[in-house]
Amino acid sequence: MSRSTFASTFRKVVGETPLAYVAAWRMRSAARLLQSTEESIKAIASTVGYASDEAFPRAFRSWAGMAPGAFRERSRR
Repeated sequence: MSRSTFASTFRKVVGETPLAYVAAWRMRSAARLLQSTEESIKAIASTVGYASDEAFPRAFRSWAGMAPGAFRERSRR
C-alpha cells in the first residue's frame, strides 16, 4: 500500500490524518502524565517523543490552550 493510499484510507476510517492522530495521542499522553505524576515537564516531553525543550510546550499550548505547567496546576485544583 502506498503512503498516499494509507493516509487517505486512515483519514476515512479515523477521521483525521495519521500525523494529526499521532500528535493528538502524544498530547493526550502528556496530559495524563502531567496530571498523574510529578515528573518534570522536560522528562514528560521526552517520554512522549519530543527531543526539543522548546517544541513540546509550544505544541502542548496549541493543543490544550495553555502551557504544560499551567495545565498541571489547574488539573490539581
